[in-house]
This record gives sequence, structure tokens and C-alpha cells, in this order.
Amino acid sequence: MSLNETENIFLCFPLHQNSCPRAHRLTVVKVAMYAVMLLIILMTVFGNLLIIISISHFKQLQSPTHLIVQSLAVCDCLLGSLVMPYSMVRAAEGCWFLGDVFCKVHSSLDMTLCISSLIHLSLISIDRNWAICDPLKYRMRVTNNTVIVLITFTWIFSFVYSFSIVFSGVNAIGLEAFILQMSCFGGCVLFLNKEWALTCVILAFIIPGTIMSSLYITIFTVVKKHAKVLSEKVSTGVNSQSSAHRERKAAKTLALVMGVFFICWLPFSIATAVFPFFNFMTPADVFQALLWFAYFNSACNPLIYGFFYPCFQKAFKTLIFTYICGFNHSHTLTFE
Repeated sequence: MSLNETENIFLCFPLHQNSCPRAHRLTVVKVAMYAVMLLIILMTVFGNLLIIISISHFKQLQSPTHLIVQSLAVCDCLLGSLVMPYSMVRAAEGCWFLGDVFCKVHSSLDMTLCISSLIHLSLISIDRNWAICDPLKYRMRVTNNTVIVLITFTWIFSFVYSFSIVFSGVNAIGLEAFILQMSCFGGCVLFLNKEWALTCVILAFIIPGTIMSSLYITIFTVVKKHAKVLSEKVSTGVNSQSSAHRERKAAKTLALVMGVFFICWLPFSIATAVFPFFNFMTPADVFQALLWFAYFNSACNPLIYGFFYPCFQKAFKTLIFTYICGFNHSHTLTFE
């Protein structure tokens, strides 16, 4: 094999003069990468589909809170089906095979669904705060119509914000010379200048994170007080103990929500904010790893908001037994 033929193996488009280099990896490493990323995709798509179907199927789950959870599941499911598969190939191969236009569409959808997902998490924290801290006014404040308006605004804002940034090119102002120097045929990288990198991090992580942290700390404090009061009511016996147990379990679930959110999104958000100030010197593989760690939050959402709540556990079991095991069909759930 000649030297030119050997070099062509490691190009995204061997016949193109300005082709990007293909990622040079051992076969076992590439297989492992595909296996891990495919697992995340399957968890994201099927886990969130289970949430969507459960809420649509059972009337008992069709509350304002669960409408937000369902919309979040739709967002994460779309991320897993429309964005992650192409990101998987780009991460493993180091190449983008679908052209510049679809690269912009993919980047826009990626930003849209990630921002929408994080705003939905904020809406859920606001909803839970009102429900637990001010239950008397909750039913008047939060209705299906109110939630639908908020969800619609979230989707429209995320879509318009993301697509306008990518297709207008404002994110690349001041980086023209650098992008021209780094660009090659078969690449798909969304560069953000310092101003837009900080703006995106503030909008997509700091604001939602601050809202969620402050509200969940308030909820945790209220739940802890409720649990203490219920535990002291010895005269009520088992009912008091079971109520206190439910309160503690809810507090632990909220702590898990915050922990997973920050673990998944903090590294990627820091990297996004810092990279422009260091001339994007971080290796592409590191950035891809951080991106997939953030994606993993969308796979965790159905586990947290589904499997940790008894109502969803029963819904999942009913659906699985009905449609997979062939047991009696049911549109109702019974709760203790």
C-alpha cells in the first residue's frame, strides 16, 4: 500500500482536497464508544417513550405536573432520536458526513432540545415548590391551561433562540479568521465567541440551576419540617410513620434530581464558558465526552421522574404486563 493510500484511510473524504482527518482509534476503542453511546440513546428514547405513553394512557396521571413531565419526556425523546445518533457517529469517527446545511440544523436542534429540557426541569421545580409550600393556592395558580401556555412558550423560545443564533452566525462574530483556519471538509463544530458562550451558559445552565437549587432547598426545608411534625405525632401510629416516610422519600428524590442535574451539566457548562478564552485548545474528544455526559441527563430524567414515583412504577408495570406479557388491558390505576 502506498503512502498516499495509507493517508487516505485516515481522511473523512479521501477524494476531497481539504478533507478533515478521521479519528484514528483502535477498533476495540471505537466499538466501546459506539456501545456506550448506543446504550445512552436507547435509554433516552425508550425510557422517555414509556413516560409519554404512561401519561397519555392513564387518566390518573394527566395532571398539570405530569403534563410538564410529559413535555420534558418528548423533548428528551427527540434529543435521543433526532440528535444523538448523528452526534454518536461524529464522536466516534471524528467526521461529519451530511453536509454544512444539515450540520447547522443538527446544531440548532441540539441547542433547542437541550435548552428546552433544562427549562422544563425549572418548570417542574417551580410546580413542586408551589404544590408543597403553598398547597392551598396551588390549584388556583396551576391549571392545565396555564401549564400548556408555559410549555408552548418554552418550546417556541428554545426553537427561535437556537435557530436564530446558528443560522444568523452571530455566534461566530470575531472568530472568522480562526474558523477559516480550522475549517475543513467533513467537520461540524459550533464555535461560540466569548459573549455568546457566556450568554448560553447563563441562560441554559446558571439560571435554571439557580432556580432549581433555591426552590428545591426551600422544598427540602419544608418537607423536613413536615416529616419532623409527623414523626412527633405518636398518637396517630402507623399513619404518621408512613406519612413521615413518604416525606423523607420525596426529599431524597429532590436531592437526587439536583445531584444528577449538576453532575451531568456542570462540566460541559464550564467547558463551554471557558473554551473561547483559551482559543479552543481543548481536544475534540474531551469536549465530545463532556457533551455526552450532559446528554446522559436526558437518559436519567425518566429514571428520576418515573421509576422513583410509585404512580409511574405502577403505570410502567401495567403497560409492560399488558402489551408485552399479554395480560388484561387496563386504562386505570389504583393508588393506596
